[in-house]
Amino acid sequence: MKLVIDIADNKADSFMEVLKSFSYVKAKPLSAPDAAVLEELTHIKKAFKLADKVKAGKIKSRPASELLNEL
Repeated sequence: MKLVIDIADNKADSFMEVLKSFSYVKAKPLSAPDAAVLEELTHIKKAFKLADKVKAGKIKSRPASELLNEL
């Protein structure tokens, strides 16, 4: 199983040491660009799920022109 955990920078080192103490856990930090890509993929996945709900008629959408008028 893979997990993504968001930890405060000042606590990350000690938390990584705890994780490394378990022989069955492999832990490595994500670089900032990799974390940004992962975050963007998460947003994209949510958008696709919402689009599926709109197509299925579970939630209502609104015209793009209405959205643009708000801007």
